[in-house]
Amino acid sequence: MAGLSPRARQIRAQLLLIALLLFFLFNFVGAARISDLKQVQTSGVLHVLTIDGPTTYFEDGRGKNGFEYLLAKAFADSLGVELVMRSKPTLKAMLLSIGGPEGSFAAANITNTEARRRNLRFSDAYLDVTQHLIYRRGSARPRTLADVDGVLAVIKGSSHSEQLHYWKENYPELEWREDDDAEMSELLRMVQDKEIKYTVVDSLAYLVSRHIYPRARRAFDISEAQSIAWAFPKHGDGTLLRAANEFLRDFAASGKLDALKEALSSQSANFSAADSQRLGKLVTTRLPDFETLFKEVAEKFNWDWHMLAAVAYQESHWDPKARSPTGVRGLMMLTRNTAREMNVSNRLDPEQSLIGGATYLEKLKERLPERIAEPDRTWMALAAYNVGLGHLEDARVLTQRHGKDPDQWIDVRAHLPLLSKKQYYSTVKYGYAKGNEPVIYVDNIQYYTHYLQLHSLSQQNGNNPTSEPTLKEEWKTKGPVSL
Repeated sequence: MAGLSPRARQIRAQLLLIALLLFFLFNFVGAARISDLKQVQTSGVLHVLTIDGPTTYFEDGRGKNGFEYLLAKAFADSLGVELVMRSKPTLKAMLLSIGGPEGSFAAANITNTEARRRNLRFSDAYLDVTQHLIYRRGSARPRTLADVDGVLAVIKGSSHSEQLHYWKENYPELEWREDDDAEMSELLRMVQDKEIKYTVVDSLAYLVSRHIYPRARRAFDISEAQSIAWAFPKHGDGTLLRAANEFLRDFAASGKLDALKEALSSQSANFSAADSQRLGKLVTTRLPDFETLFKEVAEKFNWDWHMLAAVAYQESHWDPKARSPTGVRGLMMLTRNTAREMNVSNRLDPEQSLIGGATYLEKLKERLPERIAEPDRTWMALAAYNVGLGHLEDARVLTQRHGKDPDQWIDVRAHLPLLSKKQYYSTVKYGYAKGNEPVIYVDNIQYYTHYLQLHSLSQQNGNNPTSEPTLKEEWKTKGPVSL
């Protein structure tokens, strides 16, 4: 050591100093690094990636909705932070963005597959789905993949594509098309409208959308049950993932997860074709409790009371204690914000709920252009009550673009479903909407109104209530009622 030159000793001292600084710097940064979970809690915001869709995330007349949104919102609430959902245009774009500045994880009915586990980490499963091969009712039902003889389209990079690649070893003649911009409900529509002959969708998507596309039918399953989970980045420290798993276990144990799943099936029931049998039963058992109230409130607004009763039936089946997973409640299923705006202090009070709902419908009618005449004005207000005024205006814009009359319900009705198609909703202000549902919603209310009018007429004549077959025949003959 004594033989080192002054220059060598200087270099050695500098190297030792650098090593010491690096040692302290490494340990300081390691100790000071905030965990992924702590970063979310400190920022007060949980950013979650998704893809717009009926089973994931959408907005309607009741605000933000969708199974994945509600589940992620419950997780954010458990952390005491705000939830921000960020929609990506494609599955690929969403998966590539996980763990970046736009989202800590992704929640979009993502199947936990072996291929995806190479690049991602997954939470505990909260749903199981199977993959359905879908065909159009009226065409030959395929029994195996060997029978598939037309255009089969699936989402690009999806678990459905993976499954078809697996089956191609057994069915070498099997061919399919992969669409990057597609969404499962859109593929179901394409089958119904004969744009494609077959598709593959998850059982969850089929459950929620089959009432909208009744001709798109399940042929058979091409997979065993598969797990749906949240997708996290590989590079995370695992703290947020562990918190998510703890939340999911507690949420399931509390029964809230099952209730949310149940809401998925009830959602399609709420928008199914008008159910005369159930309506006939409730006309006898529930309507008498509220008929006087319907008449009194309808008189205040100069409405046909049958129409007001029809809206309440569509909303809650005349259950004043009805409640949805999004927190809307009461006979007219008011949100907290709408109730506050309409001066409703108790949403479970039938009279307050009816007056609040009717007042809100009148306000929606007032916000429509004055040139829109009745009954189109009422039908559009009802559509806005369901899907939101912004989405209704988007549909009117699309109606005008296609050379039709945006002030006629029959024309707007034909264009509302376009709001679930990316090529259209990406060009308007408020984006994706479940555009078929306000159509079914208004159709149902028109049908229920007519049913109740005929029921009242039969009572006035001293007859038994009109039978279901006769009512259906009347509906086919006369069509929608006028107010």
